Amino acid sequence: MKFHALALDTLFIVLFVAIGRSAHEHGISLAGMTSTLWPFVTALAVGWLVTRQRRHSGEAPMDGVVIVLVTVALGMVLRVVSGQGTAVAFILVALSFLTLFLVGWRMVARLVLRRR
Repeated sequence: MKFHALALDTLFIVLFVAIGRSAHEHGISLAGMTSTLWPFVTALAVGWLVTRQRRHSGEAPMDGVVIVLVTVALGMVLRVVSGQGTAVAFILVALSFLTLFLVGWRMVARLVLRRR
Protein backbone atom coordinates (compact mmCIF):
# COMPACT_ATOMS: atom_id res chain seq x y z
CA MET A 1 0.00 0.00 0.00
CA LYS A 2 3.04 2.33 0.30
CA PHE A 3 2.89 3.33 -3.38
CA HIS A 4 -0.83 3.99 -3.05
CA ALA A 5 -0.23 6.11 0.04
CA LEU A 6 2.40 8.20 -1.73
CA ALA A 7 0.14 8.54 -4.78
CA LEU A 8 -2.78 9.64 -2.60
CA ASP A 9 -0.60 12.21 -0.81
CA THR A 10 0.58 13.53 -4.17
CA LEU A 11 -3.01 13.74 -5.43
CA PHE A 12 -4.02 15.82 -2.41
CA ILE A 13 -1.08 18.18 -2.95
CA VAL A 14 -2.11 18.62 -6.59
CA LEU A 15 -5.67 19.32 -5.39
CA PHE A 16 -4.38 21.87 -2.83
CA VAL A 17 -2.39 23.70 -5.51
CA ALA A 18 -5.22 23.60 -8.07
CA ILE A 19 -7.74 24.97 -5.58
CA GLY A 20 -5.33 27.69 -4.49
CA ARG A 21 -4.45 28.74 -8.02
CA SER A 22 -8.12 28.76 -9.00
CA ALA A 23 -9.20 30.71 -5.90
CA HIS A 24 -6.59 33.37 -6.61
CA GLU A 25 -7.40 33.40 -10.31
CA HIS A 26 -3.89 32.30 -11.35
CA GLY A 27 -5.23 29.66 -13.70
CA ILE A 28 -4.53 25.97 -14.05
CA SER A 29 -1.92 26.09 -16.82
CA LEU A 30 0.80 23.43 -16.91
CA ALA A 31 3.55 26.00 -16.31
CA GLY A 32 1.70 27.65 -13.45
CA MET A 33 0.80 24.36 -11.78
CA THR A 34 4.37 23.10 -12.11
CA SER A 35 5.77 26.31 -10.66
CA THR A 36 3.52 26.10 -7.62
CA LEU A 37 3.68 22.30 -7.25
CA TRP A 38 7.39 21.56 -7.36
CA PRO A 39 8.29 22.89 -3.88
CA PHE A 40 5.54 20.85 -2.24
CA VAL A 41 6.11 17.67 -4.25
CA THR A 42 9.84 17.87 -3.53
CA ALA A 43 9.15 18.41 0.16
CA LEU A 44 6.64 15.55 0.15
CA ALA A 45 9.35 13.23 -1.18
CA VAL A 46 11.66 14.33 1.64
CA GLY A 47 8.86 13.81 4.17
CA TRP A 48 8.43 10.27 2.88
CA LEU A 49 12.18 9.68 3.07
CA VAL A 50 12.21 10.87 6.69
CA THR A 51 9.32 8.52 7.48
CA ARG A 52 10.97 5.57 5.77
CA GLN A 53 14.32 6.31 7.49
CA ARG A 54 12.46 5.90 10.78
CA ARG A 55 11.37 2.48 9.46
CA HIS A 56 7.70 3.47 9.33
CA SER A 57 5.33 2.47 6.57
CA GLY A 58 4.03 5.97 5.88
CA GLU A 59 0.48 4.74 6.33
CA ALA A 60 -0.17 5.51 10.01
CA PRO A 61 -1.78 8.81 11.04
CA MET A 62 1.39 9.84 12.93
CA ASP A 63 3.41 9.18 9.77
CA GLY A 64 1.02 11.57 8.06
CA VAL A 65 1.73 14.22 10.71
CA VAL A 66 5.49 13.92 10.08
CA ILE A 67 4.96 14.03 6.33
CA VAL A 68 2.74 17.13 6.61
CA LEU A 69 5.18 18.99 8.85
CA VAL A 70 8.13 18.27 6.56
CA THR A 71 6.10 19.04 3.44
CA VAL A 72 4.84 22.39 4.70
CA ALA A 73 8.11 23.53 6.33
CA LEU A 74 10.42 22.52 3.50
CA GLY A 75 7.86 23.48 0.85
CA MET A 76 7.77 27.02 2.23
CA VAL A 77 11.58 27.21 2.37
CA LEU A 78 11.76 26.09 -1.26
CA ARG A 79 9.15 28.69 -2.19
CA VAL A 80 11.25 31.43 -0.57
CA VAL A 81 14.43 30.21 -2.30
CA SER A 82 12.63 30.25 -5.65
CA GLY A 83 11.20 33.74 -5.11
CA GLN A 84 7.61 32.67 -4.41
CA GLY A 85 5.47 34.05 -1.58
CA THR A 86 4.95 32.59 1.88
CA ALA A 87 2.45 34.82 3.66
CA VAL A 88 1.49 33.64 7.15
CA ALA A 89 -2.09 33.06 5.99
CA PHE A 90 -0.82 30.84 3.17
CA ILE A 91 1.31 28.81 5.59
CA LEU A 92 -1.69 28.31 7.88
CA VAL A 93 -3.94 27.31 5.00
CA ALA A 94 -1.34 24.86 3.67
CA LEU A 95 -0.84 23.36 7.12
CA SER A 96 -4.59 23.05 7.70
CA PHE A 97 -5.47 21.63 4.29
CA LEU A 98 -2.61 19.15 4.16
CA THR A 99 -3.20 18.02 7.74
CA LEU A 100 -6.89 17.49 7.04
CA PHE A 101 -6.25 15.44 3.91
CA LEU A 102 -2.88 13.74 4.45
CA VAL A 103 -3.62 12.76 8.04
CA GLY A 104 -7.37 12.47 7.45
CA TRP A 105 -7.23 9.74 4.81
CA ARG A 106 -4.89 7.76 7.04
CA MET A 107 -7.33 8.01 9.96
CA VAL A 108 -10.25 6.92 7.78
CA ALA A 109 -8.21 4.00 6.38
CA ARG A 110 -7.24 2.90 9.88
CA LEU A 111 -10.90 2.99 11.02
CA VAL A 112 -12.04 1.01 7.98
CA LEU A 113 -9.32 -1.60 8.42
CA ARG A 114 -10.11 -2.00 12.13
CA ARG A 115 -13.79 -2.62 11.38
CA ARG A 116 -12.83 -5.50 9.07
